[in-house]
This record gives sequence, C-alpha cells and structure tokens, in this order.
Amino acid sequence: MRVVVNQQAALGLKTGIGHYTNELLRCLHAQAGADEIEVFPDGLVRRLREAAARARPFLEERRHHPPAANSRAPGRWDLLRQSAIRSVRQAGRALIGQHFRFVCARRRYNLYHEPNIIPLPSDCPTLTTIHDLSVLLHPEWHPADRVAHYERHFQREVGRCVHFLAVSEFTRQQVIQTLGIAPERVTRTYNGIRAGMGPLPEATVAEVLRQLGLPSRYLLCLGTIEPRKNIKMLMEAYCGLPDRLRGRWPLLLVGSWGWNTSAIADYYYSEARHRGVMHLGYVGEKHLAAVYNGARALVFPSLYEGFGLPPVEMMACGGAVLASNAGAVVETVGAKAHLLDPDDTDAWRKAMVRVLQDDDWWRWLRRGVVEVVQPFTWERCAADTLCVYRTLCGVPQPLSFPDNSYRAAG
Repeated sequence: MRVVVNQQAALGLKTGIGHYTNELLRCLHAQAGADEIEVFPDGLVRRLREAAARARPFLEERRHHPPAANSRAPGRWDLLRQSAIRSVRQAGRALIGQHFRFVCARRRYNLYHEPNIIPLPSDCPTLTTIHDLSVLLHPEWHPADRVAHYERHFQREVGRCVHFLAVSEFTRQQVIQTLGIAPERVTRTYNGIRAGMGPLPEATVAEVLRQLGLPSRYLLCLGTIEPRKNIKMLMEAYCGLPDRLRGRWPLLLVGSWGWNTSAIADYYYSEARHRGVMHLGYVGEKHLAAVYNGARALVFPSLYEGFGLPPVEMMACGGAVLASNAGAVVETVGAKAHLLDPDDTDAWRKAMVRVLQDDDWWRWLRRGVVEVVQPFTWERCAADTLCVYRTLCGVPQPLSFPDNSYRAAG
C-alpha cells in the first residue's frame, strides 16, 4: 500500500490543521510497518514551499500586529499590495496542483490523503479530513478570498473523494447532514494531545514565564484572534471584573492576529490593554505547556469549533477550563469544563470572578481532568487513520473501519 499525504499545512507557523498534519504523519510513519506513507511536497519543492511559508507573515503584517486604534483605511498602494499577494497565492496554488498531478501519475499511489479539507487535483482515490464546515455555514467569519476559494473548489474537489475523516462526532454529523454524505463514508478520528502537554514542576513553569516576560498569575485565552474566536466579548466581560481582580490576574491573549480584527483591536487599544489585558502573540511549542500550566484557568469563548484543541490541552496539563458550549467542545471536554453560552457576557464575567476567588471550585474544575482527556492521543488517531487507508486500499485487516461507537468522556 502506497499513500501520499499533503503536508503543506505543516510547513509554516502551525495552527490547528498544521499540528494535525505534523502529528499524524509522525505517528503514521511509526505505525505503518511495510506500508509506504509518503509526503508531498518533498525535495526542492518542499524547500520552496517552506520559504514561502516563512515569508508569509512579513507579507501579511496584520496577522502579527494589530492595526492602531486610529489606523487609516487601506490606500491605493495597500489595495494593490493585497491584490498582488492574492494573485501570487493563486498562481502558487495552480503550480502546486499541476506538480502534484504529475507526481501522482509518476509514482502511482494507491491513495491520496488531504489533511486540509480541499484536496489538490488528482486522479488518485482521495480521502480528505474535514475539520469543520464553518466556511460553508458561517462565511461571515472568514476572509473573502477564503470564501471565494471554497466557492470555486470545495464542491468539485470534495465531490470526488471516496471517503472522509472528521475530527469529532459533531463534525461527522455536520458532514453527513450538510453535505449529504452517506454515514458509512465518514469516519470519526479524534485529534490528539501533543507530546509534552502535561503537568510541569512549578520551577520549570516559573523559568519559562520569566523568559517570556510574563506575570506569575493570569487567565489564559489561546487561539488566533479573529471573529469566530469571540475575543471582543471576552475582553468586555473581563473588563467588567472588579479592579482588584484585574490587578492581580491579567488576561493573557496568546495567538497571532487574524483577519477582520479592527473592532477587536480598537477595543484592545482603547480599553482592554489599560485594564489588564495583555497580548503575547504566537508562542512556539517548546514554551506552550508551561504557558498552559501557569494559567489559573483557560477561557475559551469560541462561537464554533470542529474539535477545540486548547481546552483539551489545558486539561492535559491539569488546568481548569471555562469554555463555550459551541460545537464539539461539549463533546470533548464537556464532562469537566464549565460550559457557557458564548453570547452571555454577564455569565462569562461571573464565571471568571468565581474561578479567581473560589479556590474550592477551581480545585474541583481541575480534579480528574487529565484522565478525562487521556483518550485523545495522536497514536490512536494514526491507528484509526491507517485502518481507513487499508480498508480503502483493499488490505486485509480485522476491522473494516474504526469503531465509531467510541466517544470522548464528554
């Protein structure tokens, strides 16, 4: 069996899909045995793709630096620059697609796995991973060029897939109901927890926080800053806390700035950063476990999640979680997290006050959380994925597909 996996999502700064691709490939290579798991791109094309990924943050400065509160509207040169970036990106996608079709024809793969939703053009039998359907169901949460890309390519490319992976039962049901896919063609393979995510000694945490210039106590919100993550509501709720609590417990935002952040940045500059909100930006994997461990609690107010990795990883580190009851979060950590309506600002304010003041409740939220998320491993995700590969390729095995009756503790 020869399978090719598109690894492009793992070549730049990694967010959710990049981590999924990287961890899945690591475990697939460890478990594949005589089966061949190859990656695309490789060689020179990979190096060029990595260079483009490294250059992207400098071309899209707003992803890492919020616009000032009094920033001007985009001028002529800004618009020309944005148009040029879009044109280069589209040309790059077309060239990568042509090269991939050539590689597949030459190497004669049995199966192509696309980890990032929309597959590249190919004559290979194709399997794709669906992380969520937010672009289709809530296009207002996404940049116009991303929505346009989906409108041009999603139905055609996904329509030729022979099977689908979904990262939660919530997402699996949305794929079945929204896209009209037969249930037997959609297999749930939960995401996993990255290596190193666990409780750490206090001295280790303190040293990392010192290196990063962070306070010794804080509330943590982790994720790309964009409309879907509901950060403005969270900042408003936090700014309603009593002065003495905000003085002792800042709210730390960890994540790059995404798109459509003007309203969020305006509130951050005019109100939030003067009232205890700190923006750290992107944090590399080597420091992330310590940042989780140092937090009093993770606050995760997202409006929609296909899986929701930060709450799961916070629990793996032994931490308390306040999370929205949106999407798959109920399924993954609902057994132990304190769940809230993402639109109820007053409820979020009260929950933050309680988790900061009520030590007994804080300890209860932390009790047993590591065990709750133990089923989420990348090794299990890879084993379930390999089972699907082998079934689709006609390789004999005890089970045809992973047991979808398995559910998370939530």
